[in-house]
Amino acid sequence: MQSNTTFKQKFSAFSHKLFGTTPGDGDVQPSEAWSYSIAGFGQNFICTIIGSYLTVFMTDALGFNIDMDIGKVTGVTAVAILMLVARVFDALNDPIMGSIVDKTRTKWGKCRPYLLWMAIPIGVMTILCFLPWYPDTTGGFIAVSLVYVVWSVAFTVADVPYWGLSTTMTNDTTKRGNMLTIARLFCTAGAGLVTILVPQITTALTKDFYTINEEGKSVLIREFAAQNAETLRYTYFVIAIVLVVLAIPMFYIGFRNTRERCGTIADGEKPPSFIHNLKLLFKNKELMIIVLSGILGGARMVYTYTGGLYFCKYALGDEGAYSLLTMLVVPGGLIASVLCPWLTKKFTKKWSFIGSHILGAISMIIMFFMWDFSKGAFRGTNGTAGLVVSIICMIFVGIPQGIANIMTYAMIGDTVEYLEWKTGERAEGICFAMQTFINKIGMAVGAFIGVIAYGMSGISPSDPEGSMTTEGLNQLWLMLVLSGVVSFIACVIPMFFYSITEDKQRWYVEEIRKRKEAEAALSGAENVETAAENE
Repeated sequence: MQSNTTFKQKFSAFSHKLFGTTPGDGDVQPSEAWSYSIAGFGQNFICTIIGSYLTVFMTDALGFNIDMDIGKVTGVTAVAILMLVARVFDALNDPIMGSIVDKTRTKWGKCRPYLLWMAIPIGVMTILCFLPWYPDTTGGFIAVSLVYVVWSVAFTVADVPYWGLSTTMTNDTTKRGNMLTIARLFCTAGAGLVTILVPQITTALTKDFYTINEEGKSVLIREFAAQNAETLRYTYFVIAIVLVVLAIPMFYIGFRNTRERCGTIADGEKPPSFIHNLKLLFKNKELMIIVLSGILGGARMVYTYTGGLYFCKYALGDEGAYSLLTMLVVPGGLIASVLCPWLTKKFTKKWSFIGSHILGAISMIIMFFMWDFSKGAFRGTNGTAGLVVSIICMIFVGIPQGIANIMTYAMIGDTVEYLEWKTGERAEGICFAMQTFINKIGMAVGAFIGVIAYGMSGISPSDPEGSMTTEGLNQLWLMLVLSGVVSFIACVIPMFFYSITEDKQRWYVEEIRKRKEAEAALSGAENVETAAENE
């Protein structure tokens, strides 16, 4: 009993130090921050299985690929268009959902209830996306497309309030930054776990359908193409069910163990309209800078999305290598996560973002020259030298990714206080809707470029070895790497105009506090005067 108590005390002290919180001060507590992070961990189980594997499920398992025509385009082009259009549509829904959050009034607050209400609908729609019985016809493509669009709307209804919840839990930028750092680590861990395990599972279950060619690559035996596709269909279906079952309880943990303290709607106060919130959104010029940067940076990590999986599966001949590819960004991301508090204090969020993304661009430029376009392979003996250098570069690329994952959320949180100082209104919902908007634009661009690159390569999943050419592999590499270089450089430009510093954010909070105290004092004086007149 004594050792258990000691452990709890030590863990409590560690947690308070980690999140920068104080026991019993009425502000956010570690138990809430841990629960918030756990919800993000489960949420990313579902987000990742859809974001990284639905396109592969559609092209390689259901058969919507270059061997099939849907209307006047190939199946793979139709999938690329679907991913772009559906995800842009989904992103445009985020401001609407943000406005709905700002108008929500329940006994649990305005953000938390959506974690309770939407967990099961999201789970059901995720499973429906991976049903193995969609026919490889135009009708089947339309059916899975409609299910995916409905899933995207359902996920938005929970995703926007989840990120907005961080600003209602505390208005202390340091505590909020610390909490978001841990939450993003949990989100990255949840996404990474799915990204690592799924290719290992699918590779293990389909290995009997493959053989090793003269170049040492694993290639599909043409006669087993149908059996391979059928195995993939049911494998993804079962994986989706397992992930949903694991994720749903984590949504409830996030709902049950958190508390909203800031930005609640007072009784009798009229909720803002959507048009009013949109006007507020465009008054928040600092937020608009972050949004523009996020849109321009949508393709910076395209190789970690579907395109990277296609590259590993066909160019490298090892689908399981995708697990390693996505793991390469983890060390850099962890380094960034650990350094974020120090970088923020030393250089500010703005300059840490800018510097890290310049590093990412340089790393990807070096990667670009590690490819031998005359051979359609990495440079060096058996491609070893080029592959090793590329691996090192990808580790460095993980640093700006980790910094962006944490600091962008924290900077958006700071713009909420900026908006309240400027207009008297916080509008957390629609402000944080812009973060999910950025994420979804990135997913849309990443999936679109990846699938288009796959289509441009001319690789047929039913006969990959016979359809691969040097020109096709070069096209795949060019699309995946050059798009990242351009995106890294482009997203830095707007950030030079971002002006909120940590000291300025604290000044906003203090000015808002003084304003509210003055308003309360004036209101009290008026009430006393009215009471005196009535007597």
